[in-house]
Amino acid sequence: MTHPTSGPGPRSGPDSGRAVEPARTRILLADDHALVRRGVRLILDGEPDLTVVAEAGDGAEAIELAREHRPDLAILDIAMPRMTGLQAARELSRLLPDTRILILTMYDNEQYFFEALKSGASGYVLKSVADRDLLEACRAAMRDEPFLYPGAVTALIRNYLDQVRRGESVPDKAVTAREEEILKLVAEGHSSKEIADLLVISAKTVERHRANLLQKLGLKDRVELTRYAIRAGLIEP
Repeated sequence: MTHPTSGPGPRSGPDSGRAVEPARTRILLADDHALVRRGVRLILDGEPDLTVVAEAGDGAEAIELAREHRPDLAILDIAMPRMTGLQAARELSRLLPDTRILILTMYDNEQYFFEALKSGASGYVLKSVADRDLLEACRAAMRDEPFLYPGAVTALIRNYLDQVRRGESVPDKAVTAREEEILKLVAEGHSSKEIADLLVISAKTVERHRANLLQKLGLKDRVELTRYAIRAGLIEP
């Protein structure tokens, strides 16, 4: 008969070889229909990286439970008694700015969609396709990325084009023209002194613009600035 091991083996130490479980995103789920909550919870709790830590039946209860549990993510229905999901989203954004928010709704409605974005939500998921979109939306929210269903993307584009046609102001670019110049030169590998000479400004001004770029774009170093410049079409990869 053969034996699997002849000594204590690698499992005896503190690192026993067991797979490390991923950190779970702690979720607050708010919907006034218990059946909906049950179905959504089944979807979420079936994933190794997601777990529902609290359920609320209305917006006011969602705020109370969020204060108590401090969830990473709140999933809110729009139409709830006492306080709507949009009202709760605004309050949560103020009280717990680190908690990400998703709106889960039956309403494929542009007005609700834009109100959700204004309220601090990072995603808008339709209940009719929750089994397809919800998990992706949760993970996108935790990566600080927006999640929009296709109809919402169309609404955003249409809204933008309508603003342009009416001659209304549209959102400014993320970076100024001068910052864009400096970003391009940094990504091309130029030093601060070289950039200062090229643009006829001081090296200190270049450094200030570079620091502003890092802060504004949420980046850490030259490598990430270069990647951003590639994505923005400022330089070729």
